[in-house]
Amino acid sequence: MRLLLVRHGQTPSNVDGLLDTGVPGPGLTPLGRAQAAALPGALAGEDIDALYASTLIRTQQTAAPLAAARGLEVLVRDGIRELSAGDLELLPGHTPEGLRYLRTAFAWASGDTALRMPGGESGAEALARYDAVVAEAEAAASGAGTVAMVSHGAAIRVWTAARAANVDVAFAAARPLENTGVIILEGTPSDGWKALSWEGAAVTPADEGGPTGEALGTAG
Repeated sequence: MRLLLVRHGQTPSNVDGLLDTGVPGPGLTPLGRAQAAALPGALAGEDIDALYASTLIRTQQTAAPLAAARGLEVLVRDGIRELSAGDLELLPGHTPEGLRYLRTAFAWASGDTALRMPGGESGAEALARYDAVVAEAEAAASGAGTVAMVSHGAAIRVWTAARAANVDVAFAAARPLENTGVIILEGTPSDGWKALSWEGAAVTPADEGGPTGEALGTAG
């Protein structure tokens, strides 16, 4: 299966740099709506068989133009919503407490899945819910075809770092995903995943290493 993980368009909380993970969350800004409108053209070369979005308004608004252009139903699933910030909700992402959010999330991708976000979910819980939607999509596609999922920056990067054999935490942590940025993977839940591209650039194999010591980026 070819899996396209798409971050939603810009929201007011993205502009303000806030950790905003609650449901249903804010809608898109005017720029975010323009980004969503451009998505069908950006993905024109992809033969998409199914389209998913999270339970947050911003992903459904981002998916709507693509759904209309392809004649697809948007399948809304809670499992691909953003990683819950818990007690860190609505804190500025650049503060020490805000940075704790992504450091905790990337610790999950490193294998410390028992670690819990302050007042929120554990890594095991977060990855399991995301895995479940990916498995549902793979089963529906009978192991073939292309599926697009409009999801969230931290959730996409952490799941990819945890599940793609050629993406390590250093690589994912150093590459914040822009609004409507796309990561393309290939594989199955049983055989594993390989990331083919990250926002249009080919993915460097994990054993070649990625840059370290750079900003973790923002959530949402």
